[in-house]
Amino acid sequence: MSTVEIKNNFHKLIDNFNNDSILSKFYSILERISETKEGQLWDRLTDEEKHELSLIDNETDDDDNLIPHSKIQEKHKKWL
Repeated sequence: MSTVEIKNNFHKLIDNFNNDSILSKFYSILERISETKEGQLWDRLTDEEKHELSLIDNETDDDDNLIPHSKIQEKHKKWL
């Protein structure tokens, strides 16, 4: 999906959403994100943390390392 499509779809979702509380929360999240400089979180990590995250990212490329969402839901259903 292109950026333009994502933006259009996002606008449609917002226009059709009528829960003020949730809209307000989404607005706060997007506002915070827009004020954060790109890479700011990454720059605060240690070299070890960056390395660990890179390893995790590489491991997710192998489907054998992934757990189905339904299995996670079942395992944690008492908290959902």
